[in-house]
Amino acid sequence: MPYFAEQLNRAMAEKNLSAADLSRLTGIGKNSISGYVKGTNEPKGDYLEKLAAALDVPITFFTVERVTKIPVQQCAKCIGKSVDFVKESLEQGIAPFGFAVQMKTGKWEYHISPKKLAEYI
Repeated sequence: MPYFAEQLNRAMAEKNLSAADLSRLTGIGKNSISGYVKGTNEPKGDYLEKLAAALDVPITFFTVERVTKIPVQQCAKCIGKSVDFVKESLEQGIAPFGFAVQMKTGKWEYHISPKKLAEYI
């Protein structure tokens, strides 16, 4: 099951809310909520904000996995930027959410902190 759906189900269970309850609280259609719960669909923009508000969680609850290092692709998706943008920011040392290290081979290794990324978002 996708991470978003896992977190949504977790938050709904903690609040004792059904899909119908969440639909009423957010104004999002029952079919959309059902897709989110099953993991076949993920909300965008305002819908994500409405879900977070109704469940009293930050948006990052749904978007940032609890890991020690976030992949560059996931970071880019979370902040709405390209992978190249994230990599260049990390390489130049201007990204407030992580850093990059150039290896002896010339390749870069990227380190993104979940906590700093959540604060940045």
